[in-house]
Amino acid sequence: MNTLPAEGVELAKGVVAGRGEVCSCVNFIVCPPFTHLSMVAEALKGSDIALGAQDCATEAKGAYTGEIAASMIAALGCKYVILGHSERRQYYGETSETLREKVRLALDNSLTPIFCIGEVLEERENGTFFDVVKAQIEEGLFNLSAEEFGKIILAYEPVWAIGTGKTATDDQAQEMHAFIRKTIADKYGCEVADNTSILYGGSCKPSNAKELFAKPDVDGGLIGGAALQAESFMGIVNAF
Repeated sequence: MNTLPAEGVELAKGVVAGRGEVCSCVNFIVCPPFTHLSMVAEALKGSDIALGAQDCATEAKGAYTGEIAASMIAALGCKYVILGHSERRQYYGETSETLREKVRLALDNSLTPIFCIGEVLEERENGTFFDVVKAQIEEGLFNLSAEEFGKIILAYEPVWAIGTGKTATDDQAQEMHAFIRKTIADKYGCEVADNTSILYGGSCKPSNAKELFAKPDVDGGLIGGAALQAESFMGIVNAF
């Protein structure tokens, strides 16, 4: 919930301006607030930068005042939608059950879900973090067929390392990403697991991006605060 619409457009234009200096093999997705989507879509025209939303409703349509349907964001040109972000789980009580509904509607509307998973500090410290992340994947996604799962992007958020002053090391990130990939392989096979993009979303910034992205199972980043300035965001992209 950052920037007003005009500010969001300027940020998008800054990213477009830097895009040409980066290898075409790097994929860009920007996910502004709902209120900005139409204007940012216009700002992205002529570029290969994709548009995504930060959430969608659990229902297809109807009397759900204040909600935004997956079909609505798809109609605005979105190709992606972030689902299950740690803040949605923490502040708005999103459960695996509600997320299964959102994933289904996203896929039905040709949206690629960026499905977030991750543990809080207590779970990291008491050693249950692998179990927590595995349960989030199994309960939220393992109802999908292998073909459907192949359309999912995962984003690992060590919630304890976001805005707390604590930092997840690149080795900790790799350890969890490798575990996530094995969890997928055990269910859907190695081909699906190897082709699944797993993003890292724990306070990634220009100063630590190179080390994180060098890890074999870290396929990209889900960037929050460091993406609020085009220069900072491009610093992370260039590290990738």
